[in-house]
Amino acid sequence: MLLHTILLLSASVVAEALGSNHPQQPLTVPAFTKIPTLGFGTWNLDKDNVSQAVSAALHTGYRHLDCATAYGNQKAVAKGIAHGLKSLGLKRSDIWVTSKLWNDHHDPSLVQEALTLTLQELGLDYLDLWLMHWPVGNSPDTGKTRLDYLDAWHAMEKVYMTGQVRNIGVSNFSPAQLKDIIDNSSTKPAVHQMEIHPYLPQSKWINYHKELGIAVTAYSPFANTNPTYTPSEGDPPFLLTNTDVLAVAAKRGCTTAQVALVWGWSRGHSVIPKSSHASHIKENFGALDCHLEEDDLDRIDEISKKYLKRFNNPSKGFGVRLFRGLEDA
Repeated sequence: MLLHTILLLSASVVAEALGSNHPQQPLTVPAFTKIPTLGFGTWNLDKDNVSQAVSAALHTGYRHLDCATAYGNQKAVAKGIAHGLKSLGLKRSDIWVTSKLWNDHHDPSLVQEALTLTLQELGLDYLDLWLMHWPVGNSPDTGKTRLDYLDAWHAMEKVYMTGQVRNIGVSNFSPAQLKDIIDNSSTKPAVHQMEIHPYLPQSKWINYHKELGIAVTAYSPFANTNPTYTPSEGDPPFLLTNTDVLAVAAKRGCTTAQVALVWGWSRGHSVIPKSSHASHIKENFGALDCHLEEDDLDRIDEISKKYLKRFNNPSKGFGVRLFRGLEDA
């Protein structure tokens, strides 16, 4: 209860301070890292609309863009960034850009090459954050996927020292894998990006990161509303039509998407919703004007007691068990 009160106050300050004409208030994270609370995701954007969507996001007020080599759209994202910055009169330093190292470049000899390609695709000379997308890599001998992250992380540390990336971090790691990185490296991850939403709150895992001083970013904040996730028997209802979320939205005069986003950052992590539609891009940004009370947040917290589901788990496809130790997250 007290934690929600503290975080709610912080979220209210963010909401009041932000708008399309003001820089977004950063989360309080390690001294070398300031990541805007509300970001714009580029995963599986409509291929014919990527550039327009990114430019629209910047015009709406987003200053945090989440990208990845694996999304296959970074060249189109670059056009949107260039157009948005020029038309708004912004500098590169006015926005935060994240990208990710893909599994096929985990060999230490390929890490610099991967970053160089990413910078070329995005038309940038540096990244604010570079994440290891998954703790797996493709074997150079067989091409098969295997757990492979420590050597790649050490190579990322070397790249970090060049200044081409301002921060490095991880994504989709388990507790043991994160500990392995910390215990065997000189650079602690600045950020850990993971799936978080009311159906997968991962509260203990988030709190552990706070103790470590590692910032957290939540992807898929709308849970199974993401069309990428194939529905399966026994799935909970779409998050944005969940009766509890609907009730809170109606009570506070917000949309269900806005409720999901406010619930997310009230817990102290950034969120990266995505949309190819200008109306939804604006709606999501409007979450900054949505104010939830402690009882609203408590009600959303209760949802996971009935429904607990991770939607993004490619363990079968990779042939590697992922998220060990997070089964009850």
